[in-house]
Amino acid sequence: MSERGGFPLEEATIDELQEQMGSGKVTARALAEAYLERIEALDRAGPELHSVIEVNPDALGIADALDAERRESGPRGLLHGIPVLVKDNIDTADAMKTTAGSLALEDARPARDAFVVERLREAGAVLLGKTNLSEWANFRSTRSTSGWSARGGQCRNPYALDRNPCGSSSGSGVAVSANLCAVAVGTETDGSIVCPASVNGVVGIKPTLGLVSRAGIVPISPSQDTAGPMARTVADAAILLEALFGADPRDPATAEAPAGLDLTAALAAWDLGGLRIGVARNMGGFHDRVDALVEGALNALRGLGAEVVDPADVPHATELEEPELEVLLVEFKAALEAYLGSLGPHDLPMRTLADLIDFNERHRDEEMPAFGQELFVKANEKGPLTEPAYLEALTACRRLSREEGIDAVMDEHRLDAIVAPTGGPAWVTDPVNGDHYVGGNSTPAAVAGYPSISVPAGSAFGLPVGISFIGRAWSDPALIRVAHAFERATGHRRPPAFAPHASIR
Repeated sequence: MSERGGFPLEEATIDELQEQMGSGKVTARALAEAYLERIEALDRAGPELHSVIEVNPDALGIADALDAERRESGPRGLLHGIPVLVKDNIDTADAMKTTAGSLALEDARPARDAFVVERLREAGAVLLGKTNLSEWANFRSTRSTSGWSARGGQCRNPYALDRNPCGSSSGSGVAVSANLCAVAVGTETDGSIVCPASVNGVVGIKPTLGLVSRAGIVPISPSQDTAGPMARTVADAAILLEALFGADPRDPATAEAPAGLDLTAALAAWDLGGLRIGVARNMGGFHDRVDALVEGALNALRGLGAEVVDPADVPHATELEEPELEVLLVEFKAALEAYLGSLGPHDLPMRTLADLIDFNERHRDEEMPAFGQELFVKANEKGPLTEPAYLEALTACRRLSREEGIDAVMDEHRLDAIVAPTGGPAWVTDPVNGDHYVGGNSTPAAVAGYPSISVPAGSAFGLPVGISFIGRAWSDPALIRVAHAFERATGHRRPPAFAPHASIR
């Protein structure tokens, strides 16, 4: 396979892959082999993207079984035979490891698949492998470098190899963008899907909390954690989300999803007539090139028939950082220790956050060559979930982000969605000083547990920039409609060229 073009599956959609398998032109095994060859050529060699932490030794066997099933009884659905990568903080009870990128969990064995993995297997997807990530989903240090893990090394942005892929779903975003898989699953607590989607030129959906089960996913915060799809098109992301969606007794939050929620029906609407979309000016303005792309996006939305309400600022968007951190620190310790307690073998020494802190100190050269574990230490000092400071912070987060935040501005202007730039162009990876974001808008929706979708909106200096559509709880189908129509009208997605540096032209 060529590193710079000529890959027969480049930019292939789920519908196109299903058409080829249905006609007999290709098989699920052939698809899996092609993507595995490309992983070898681009991830392990060539540009050395380091986006795939390990491949599934059972992938071809799974594909063979699905090919036989297709011949005998037809496909199960749109994901039958489709190669999917999942983030390495999502449990798979198979030959692959689940480590959150840490050497401390190399010997751990989940007792069962995460619910989202069960759903993928039921849908007939081929689990191709696990993706690299910011270790511990980027909740270890205040000076971390996104896309780095002790197991996977430093993941690289495929548009400019010296630039950062953002995180923590770094590998999922890079692998999808570089055509190393059809689609991938990421996770987000605050920005970990939408940011890597933006800087890697792909679509990322951070769904309403409870739409997708968190069971079997290495946690940070039950208040904010969710898995979600990453894909090259909104349609593919919606198809994957439809497969992941479902009630799970292991995650009570999934019982709150409205009955009959149809995530793919919105793909039939190609215009935005009758919709009101508000512009959150207070969540942008951090880069002149990004500002110009936003104006182009607003014109495209108007051209699709939407009524653009400008401005429609989200109240308290800048007041969430302090209470959010308090919530995350307390919930992380409790949730992580509950997760560690579920792992086998029973003699696994990693059962508490203190155990992990000690492991990192004992393996400092491998685990902390560039940055430390300040957040681990702070979290370990926190008390139980009954602490007044935690309960006050949680109440403040929900009030400021929901009824006095996103809900307030949507009520005031009768909005169907809010639009804002997802973030700035990718920054140069800097292990000395850590990440240096230009700006972003992920926090209000993340803290609220509300949905957001990042879609390519153009590029600056050859680096992709995304735009986000944000809404109320359970408005995921409406956001998919807006994002899909915008994508069809603008077509900003471009495959990466694996340049060594960003262009200044």
